[in-house]
Amino acid sequence: MVVGLLHRAGARSAHLHLASFGAIGLCVTLWVRAKSIDQEQRGNAERRALFVGLWPPMLWLIGESLREPQ
Repeated sequence: MVVGLLHRAGARSAHLHLASFGAIGLCVTLWVRAKSIDQEQRGNAERRALFVGLWPPMLWLIGESLREPQ
């Protein structure tokens, strides 16, 4: 259902695969940035980086499901 909606909206597997790589870059950027802020805010920043780190597998798998014929 969701995959069909994404396909009709124009999303293709390459778009989701690129978004997955972008999320990896965002996660690394947030993690490096977390190391440069004060100790009081570091825990929240690291949790944010870990949360974003959960996105790449989801985006990649959605991209793979768009690759398969409907």
